Amino acid sequence: MTSPTPKSILNTVFGYADFRPLQAQVIDQIVGNTDTLVIMPTGGGKSLCYQVPALILDGLTVVISPLIALMQDQVRQLHELGIKAATLNSMVMRDDYDKIVGQVVRGELDLLYLAPETLFTDRILTLLSQQKVSCLAIDEAHCISSWGHDFRPEYRRLVEVRQRFPNAVCVALTATATPRVREDIQSMLGFTQSSTFIDSFDRPNLMLDLQPKQSPTRQITQFLASRKDQSGIVYCFSRAQVDNLATALQDQGYTALPYHAGLNDEVRRRNQERFIRDDVQIMVATIAFGMGINKPDIRWVIHNDLPKNIESYYQQVGRAGRDGLPAHCLLLFSYGDIVKQRHFISEKTNPHEKQVAESQLQQLVGFAETIDCRRKPLLAYLGEVYEPENCSQCDNCTGTKEVEDVTVAAQKFLSCVYRTEQRFGAVYVIDVLLGSRGQKILQNQHDQLSTYGIGKDYTKKQWQHLANQFQQAGLLRRNEHGSLGLTDKAMLVLKSQEKVQARMDLMPSASKSKAIDLNYDTALFDALRAYRKQLADEMNVPPYAVFADKALAEMATLFPQTEAGFLAINGVGQHKLKKYGADFIERIRAYCEPRDLSDKTATRQQRQATPRKDNGQKKRHEIVGDAFKNGMSIAELASEWQVKHSTIVAHLSKYMQSGGELTSAEIEGICSLTQDTQDAVLAAFEVEGAEALRPVYEAFDGQISYDDLHKLRLIYLCRQTA
Repeated sequence: MTSPTPKSILNTVFGYADFRPLQAQVIDQIVGNTDTLVIMPTGGGKSLCYQVPALILDGLTVVISPLIALMQDQVRQLHELGIKAATLNSMVMRDDYDKIVGQVVRGELDLLYLAPETLFTDRILTLLSQQKVSCLAIDEAHCISSWGHDFRPEYRRLVEVRQRFPNAVCVALTATATPRVREDIQSMLGFTQSSTFIDSFDRPNLMLDLQPKQSPTRQITQFLASRKDQSGIVYCFSRAQVDNLATALQDQGYTALPYHAGLNDEVRRRNQERFIRDDVQIMVATIAFGMGINKPDIRWVIHNDLPKNIESYYQQVGRAGRDGLPAHCLLLFSYGDIVKQRHFISEKTNPHEKQVAESQLQQLVGFAETIDCRRKPLLAYLGEVYEPENCSQCDNCTGTKEVEDVTVAAQKFLSCVYRTEQRFGAVYVIDVLLGSRGQKILQNQHDQLSTYGIGKDYTKKQWQHLANQFQQAGLLRRNEHGSLGLTDKAMLVLKSQEKVQARMDLMPSASKSKAIDLNYDTALFDALRAYRKQLADEMNVPPYAVFADKALAEMATLFPQTEAGFLAINGVGQHKLKKYGADFIERIRAYCEPRDLSDKTATRQQRQATPRKDNGQKKRHEIVGDAFKNGMSIAELASEWQVKHSTIVAHLSKYMQSGGELTSAEIEGICSLTQDTQDAVLAAFEVEGAEALRPVYEAFDGQISYDDLHKLRLIYLCRQTA
């Protein structure tokens, strides 16, 4: 009997005709006992790179992964292929744990998936030392680097495991790794004779779409209106945002569930399982969700808030379209999100962490503000040059954004930076341009500058938007204290020797993403999908573990009516043919015969406040406001009315919102927070509005007290009327 080859295993076990790019070379290296670093995009087929060798090598393949859900999911899918695999982690019950240990002892497994904390227990290390371990596969290998977006200290100990099993070949795999992170991985794992395989990070099936964030819930529901039957994920910054949005979507008839670290383990597990099994279509989540999800038919991902960095963004949009079919990735972007991120960065105490986070944020903003193809800065961050000028799969390349000549605006802004002696941040410069009567501006006599009040042709939001783009265009540099300075390029603009272009599309526009255009019989596809769900529920597995959407789409395109034809479908191997073939073929035949549809496998293709009536009497907030203007302090008013200081501040805010006037000088020094933090919260009021405090409180995940928010809202209102 001849030994199986990688190609024969790919055909007969996994049901694929050909390897994807680089898979065959990587597998050859592993089978040849050469340590290998594999960097492939999400959905690029990394798992197959060690699963195929596991069926060839004489011994046990140990897979180390921090993602319990992903390990469990992969084991279920391997069982569906007839492969002997198991996982040991903190979620495995005692009886099952002992049973799996017994399988390892008896040599009955091809693959054993372990969480790092499980691997480093004495029991497991002793168990493995008594077995022949032929391969160590380290998934999510970027976790080993402090420069990676998901650094995990326990990954640093993996070199100890390598030393325990010197004869085992080691393969490290990740979907995202900058050149610096790649060096860390190789250095920490002691790869001395390693081969590195780097596939393109480009995911051409993903539509990369950025829209200015105005009314996020309304924008999301507009987006979902034409996607009611598609699975997707909405990422939010805070737990409260997750809960509120999930409830709002449920109220509008969508099947949506929340997922965040504030929910107990059982609720999170149950919600994730319902999403995986297509019982619900939408998961609203914090970044705690997604890394362990192997669901291939996620058709869209929405970022309700700015991610922490480009790697996080790339990983999260990577949840979509793993089956290779078109998927839409929408990012709602606002200036307030930038300053919110900067606020949390400023609170870091470790200088290295602060430096890394600020650098990553600047690169992410560059991606968001670019007027060129989005794939260029995205892939450049990951060390790849994207050559085409037009990808036809991002909002910039599909022409949904208007680019304008803003040279005059740039000259006004840059001139104001120069005349304020390059000592201030964007917020102050914008206030000067808009002619603010703020106390600081008056004290500095900047109301006497030639640039004072010359920027009223743009709103504050538009100036903030432009200021970011001027930074990204290399006209401004920002020092560690937030002050802006001019670059050599800025001087060319001031001398009218160079023009500046920017995007001014602040209002949300209709998305023009490519529709999912699959040339299949939709009625047959829906019938097969319903039957797949029935089978999956009976077997207690996710629907895609039976067949992926892509396989069903091929069946509804090629109408396979024989075993040979069914085997020609991608994802159908001998085990699945034997298990499901007869029933699926029978249903396809029953559909095709009365419609005279022949088997084509031989030529296969492929989502206001109502004003209160005035009864003619003075309201308390009016009495408080008038008394404050007449010289009473907040402390005196609080004592007279026997209420908290924050209540008086709330009355003063209401006084202004109902038409009363206060000046910045009258409330000077009301808030003791740092200026950076105040600027961040004021920018959040710019985004969320000042009618209610809760949205801003939640935007900062509860880290700014309501007392301070009351004070900052008052400052914000004063600036608005200045």
